[in-house]
Amino acid sequence: MAKARRVVPVPGGNLAGWVGRGTKNGWSTHTSSNSCERILTGRREMADTVLSMARSMVGGALSKAASAAADEMSLLMGVRKDIWFIKDELETMQAFLVAAEAMKEKDLLLKVWAKQVRDLSYNIEDCLGEFMVHVASQSLSQQLMKLKDRHRIAMQIRDLKSRLEEVSNRNTRYNLIDKNQVLARAFDERDCCMEDIRNQSGSNIDEAELVGFSKPKEELIKLLDNHARNGPARVVCVVGMGGLGKTTLTRKVYESMENFSCCAWITVSQSFFRMDLLKGMIKQLLGDQALKKQLEANVVQEDSLAEYLRKALLEKRYFVVLDDLWNLDDWKWIKSIAFPSSNTKGSRIIVTTRDVGLAKECTLESSRPLIYHHEPLETNYAIKLLLKKTGKSEEDMKNYQMKEIVTKIVKKSGCLPLAILTIGGMLGTRVISEWQSIYDQIPSELESNQNLEAMRRMVTLSYHHLPSHLKSCFLYLSIFPEDSVIKRRRLVERWIAEGFVIARDGVRAKDVGNSYFKDLINRSMIQPSKVNIEGTVKSCQVHDIVRDVMISISRDENFACSTWDNLTGIGGDNFRHVAYQGSWCPDKGLDWNHVRSFTVFGERPMKPTPSVSWPDFKMLRVLDLCDTLTQKDINFIGMLRHLKYVSIKPKRKSYVYKLPRSIGKLQGLQTLDVGTSFVVSLPTEITKLASLRSLRCSKRSIYRNLFKTYPLVWLGSTFCLPNMYTRFIFADNPLEITTFVHMAWTGRLSNSEGVRVPKGISNLKELEILFVIVLRTINSRDA
Repeated sequence: MAKARRVVPVPGGNLAGWVGRGTKNGWSTHTSSNSCERILTGRREMADTVLSMARSMVGGALSKAASAAADEMSLLMGVRKDIWFIKDELETMQAFLVAAEAMKEKDLLLKVWAKQVRDLSYNIEDCLGEFMVHVASQSLSQQLMKLKDRHRIAMQIRDLKSRLEEVSNRNTRYNLIDKNQVLARAFDERDCCMEDIRNQSGSNIDEAELVGFSKPKEELIKLLDNHARNGPARVVCVVGMGGLGKTTLTRKVYESMENFSCCAWITVSQSFFRMDLLKGMIKQLLGDQALKKQLEANVVQEDSLAEYLRKALLEKRYFVVLDDLWNLDDWKWIKSIAFPSSNTKGSRIIVTTRDVGLAKECTLESSRPLIYHHEPLETNYAIKLLLKKTGKSEEDMKNYQMKEIVTKIVKKSGCLPLAILTIGGMLGTRVISEWQSIYDQIPSELESNQNLEAMRRMVTLSYHHLPSHLKSCFLYLSIFPEDSVIKRRRLVERWIAEGFVIARDGVRAKDVGNSYFKDLINRSMIQPSKVNIEGTVKSCQVHDIVRDVMISISRDENFACSTWDNLTGIGGDNFRHVAYQGSWCPDKGLDWNHVRSFTVFGERPMKPTPSVSWPDFKMLRVLDLCDTLTQKDINFIGMLRHLKYVSIKPKRKSYVYKLPRSIGKLQGLQTLDVGTSFVVSLPTEITKLASLRSLRCSKRSIYRNLFKTYPLVWLGSTFCLPNMYTRFIFADNPLEITTFVHMAWTGRLSNSEGVRVPKGISNLKELEILFVIVLRTINSRDA
């Protein structure tokens, strides 16, 4: 039976006062005796993360195994039985992982086993992906002739089968999953610690109100319309991401309520024991004696207590706060046991939650919920709160160094009260000259420092509550630079290419992906950045603190890494998703054979860099190059047979003037975004891309003055080698002029508008988007 959640009669906010004590190198080494074994809890929390990621990866491998087993070629290669075995074993492992996630105790051995399952699932998906590409890209006769490839793939599949057996046996041998510990709704020490954090907030409530909570309090009271003495009960939901101060705001409103017959504050959280919650509601709403009388008079049963509570509240004007609601089922149960449907005394219910979608479902029979979106503090209030917490004044802000670091900290905190108070508590014991050093260490210290635990849990609680299919989608955002505005379309198309999003029940993959994006918005995991007039979110951003924790989880899971994450080097690990900023010289220590997405942001310096060994990227699915591009950069594309998403769309300039014909080999390519380049026409091989869904390509205009010197350009490029010609004649701007000369050399120099497409474009049955392309009839010679 799950351990009971403590029902708190006196409300507690979540703006805990975390002040640095006994510091070492600027960081507190103090460990509270009331920390609920935080170190052990942190390890269990890491185990939760490993288990959830392993489960997600097994799902991807399972889907690939099912497709491979159904292919006729698996029978001809003699590996169909092995693939079926792999599929069945993965299904069993997936069930074990679901059970393991519900366990109360998660030891180190289970975490190690889950990591082995995760890595093996990656390898299985890679191997079977190679098998499927081998099958799809050749005729049957070619497949049969490629005996060497067949033998290699078959041996890999049999080796993976053996490894899978060993990992499965290891679970049995060490009895990693104890069925007696599998709970329908496990209580975890994590919740105890979070409650501990919430209840330490008393000293911060007044100062939080002084710097920005007065206006939200007035707005929420107005929305409640608490002066209405009759009418149906009303639900008001306070919504926002963790750390905003939803509980603090609601507490202030709760304490100011008058003219209600009875009041109750119920902390719900992710796990609770129903009977204890029900007893707590009776005790707070009806009194100790009423509860004692019910417990003495009857056999204690949930139904009898619920019926007693509903009847007692029928003629009362009650005010109830349900703090930190996470699940719709919890709301439905609480509503059914506590709130009489025919109460017309003007009762009020406040629900605090991080999930907008859940808030919209918190309905009563008589009314729909009203939603109050609690926003971060205004910048000036955030600065005032930080100054107050650190014991500084506005006079100190005249110091340039002080003003600069305070601005950075407020930006890092995203104006979240919890983050400001947490960081401010540590800075308060340090001199101003040390603040920059502490600020720089925040991302790494989020993982282990006790003082920053509240901030980390603010994110990890929401992360662990995500359904399995959203966790990979969420962590994927860690590859984007800080403060990036991420377009929904780009993100969803990449999710689809990675296999995180799959079409289901007649719903297109794009629509499923859009629903995932909306779900992350509703759960306050990401913030809307641009919204169109119809209210649809077109782009998003990630809060700095959320991103720091996200990067930490991604790195621990070997999921993603980036060059701007300067905490550790990239080399030495098998990361699946790699991102570079500016320069994209690959790290020799990284095993590129396992990389599934490669992204370059920003503009790299135009200087010679070591060449990229593109054959090493044999499992690459997503190629997203946003830096300055040359023709040489894309000539390799046809070698990357697993590519599903290609975007060569630099923010500034592209010197690409043709797509290689080898692009026709990419049979799985779904998205091709060339951006604005010098490409005049698309190769005929484009028409072979049967899976292509989105094609975007627009053409840069040619300088009109260039055509006045066109004869000179043509003669120079005809009678001299283009490289030699441009090297000596146009040394000041070699890339652009080299592009023009090569275009003249190949007959592609044109000032026409639009990009020509071949006649067979209509063969692309899956094509949904054809963007910024002028269609024109061309003869077969041009095609």
